[in-house]
Amino acid sequence: MSDILKSHRDGRVQWLCLNRPEVLNALNGALLTELRDAIADASADPDVWVIALTGAGRAFSAGGDLKFVLGERDGSASGPEKPAIDDMDGVAISVETFAALRECPKPVIAAVNGPAVAGGFELLLFCDVIFAAESASFADGHSKYGLLPGGGGAAALPRRVGLHRAKALLFSGDSQSGDTMRDWGMVYEVVPDDQLRPKVEEYCRKLADKSPLVLRGMKEVANASLDNHEAMALRHEMLVLRNHMNSYDFHEGLTSFTEKRQPVFEGR
Repeated sequence: MSDILKSHRDGRVQWLCLNRPEVLNALNGALLTELRDAIADASADPDVWVIALTGAGRAFSAGGDLKFVLGERDGSASGPEKPAIDDMDGVAISVETFAALRECPKPVIAAVNGPAVAGGFELLLFCDVIFAAESASFADGHSKYGLLPGGGGAAALPRRVGLHRAKALLFSGDSQSGDTMRDWGMVYEVVPDDQLRPKVEEYCRKLADKSPLVLRGMKEVANASLDNHEAMALRHEMLVLRNHMNSYDFHEGLTSFTEKRQPVFEGR
């Protein structure tokens, strides 16, 4: 892994940090590819129970690197910014990266440290819990440059904030504060800038003490509920519960309760 995506493990929490601060963590082919692979690796690693995503510097991500987009369009990209991938264009790389995030079975917690625009904003649509610094802002932004969303802006945003609010954001490209996005239901909590990282670390450690089987099952059922009517969603939940009742973690949870001690989950 190169320096454009920093990755480190804090216990059971895998931290991923977009690290192109000189261009506000704009997403080019190399960064998208590394992010895709890092999410896939963390998803498959039994020692990772939670994933945290943030950005370096003063932005979360300004979205797609327009130099990269134009280079993909006219074939002119060269040098270190040209992705070392010959058989995939920028759209294909983006699709795979967003799919890896969308399909990740583990909780993904976002720490939004500054502006999240266009593709950077779309990354957040597939995170499970979003914490925002007071300086953070949120905008789709595609309409300002004659572009269409490709990472969920038009497809997923209505499910997060409602149809009419989503269209207002999409059409205008206007930026909204973390407080507004919290009131609209997308952001979980807004905290002072200097408290963002400690707050998210504390939250992630709390999740890392839970059974990863439970978190995975909850995420699966909750995500699927958006596409199912209530009766089907309830049936799905019951089936996941019945399967979970055969696990070590289920019995450990009940045993720890009767023994009046903290449970020690193993994810099996």
